[in-house]
Amino acid sequence: MRLLFAGTPQAAVPSLTALIASPHEIVAVLTRADAPAGRGRKLTPSPVRVAAEEAGIPVITDAPRTPCFSDRLRDLDLDACAVVAYGHILRPDVLAVPRTGWVNLHFSLLPAWRGAAPVQRAIMAGDTITGATTFLLDEGMDTGPTLGMMTETIRPTDTSGDLLNRLALAGSHLLVATMDGIEAGQLSPAAQPADGISLAPKLTSDDAFLNWSWPALRVSRVARACTPEPGPWTLLSTPGEEAARLRITVGPIRPDITDLAPGQLRPGKRELLVGTGTHAIALDTVHPAGKRPMQAADWARGAHLTSQSTLAITSPQEASQ
Repeated sequence: MRLLFAGTPQAAVPSLTALIASPHEIVAVLTRADAPAGRGRKLTPSPVRVAAEEAGIPVITDAPRTPCFSDRLRDLDLDACAVVAYGHILRPDVLAVPRTGWVNLHFSLLPAWRGAAPVQRAIMAGDTITGATTFLLDEGMDTGPTLGMMTETIRPTDTSGDLLNRLALAGSHLLVATMDGIEAGQLSPAAQPADGISLAPKLTSDDAFLNWSWPALRVSRVARACTPEPGPWTLLSTPGEEAARLRITVGPIRPDITDLAPGQLRPGKRELLVGTGTHAIALDTVHPAGKRPMQAADWARGAHLTSQSTLAITSPQEASQ
C-alpha cells in the first residue's frame, strides 16, 4: 500500500523503520516542525524527521490547520496513513483523505489510558499489564474502532522510558501486521467497549513532585512514571537556607527500614536513604540545579547535610495555598 507516516518523537522511529523495511511504500513522512531544544534552545528537527531524511523519504512539516493541507495529501494518492505520536489533532477533511483511513498505534490497551501519557499513567496507577493498540482515528481522543492489540508486562522497576522503549519496538511489529491485514482485507474494525475507559492527560511538573509522606510504593510509582520526563523532583530543606530544588531518580524500596520519618535522610557510604510514610527508599541519582546528575551517595558526601536536612513533604504550590 501507499502510506504516509505521521509521527514525531523517538518512540515513533521504530515504527517508521519497520514500515520502511516492509513491502509497503512510504511516500512521505509527516512530522512536527523543528522546535527549540537544549540549553541553547536551538531549532532541532524531530527524531522522525531525521530518520526519514536518512532514508531519503520526503518530509512534510506543515501543520494540519494550514490552508490546502488536505489537498496536498490527496496529491499523494494514499491508501492509508500510519500514525505514532504525531502530536496534532486532525480535522475531518484530513481524516477523510486516505482510502482506508488513519491507523494509529497507541501505547495502551484501549479503552484504558486514552490521551497523551498512557505509559506514564499506567505506571503511576500501579498497573501490571499494558500493551499497544492499533485503531482507526476518528474525531474523538483515541476513541476509534480497534484493529489489533499486543500486551506487555510492566516490571516492578520499569520507568516510563524503559517501558516506552519496549512498547515502541513491539508496537512497530503490530503496526506492520495491521497494515498487512488491511491490505489483505483480513481485519474488521471493532468498536471499543464502553467499560474500562480511563484518561491519560500529559504529566506536568506538579505531577512529578514527590511527597515523602506518601507510602513508599506510591513514591516509587510516581518517580518511575515521571522518569525521564517531566523528571521527578523534590526540595531539600535546611534551616537557615533557601530550599534547593533537586531532580532525582529512585532506587529500591527498603522494607526492612521503617525508622525514618517522612523526608528524613540517612546518608551511607554506598547509598542515600529517605523516609516515606511507610518504608525507606534508596535514592539512585540526584541532579541539583545547574549541575550534572550524580550518584546519590556521592551527592550526599559533598552536600554538607546536617541532621536537620530533610526532603520536603509539601510542594511549593501546596505551601502557598
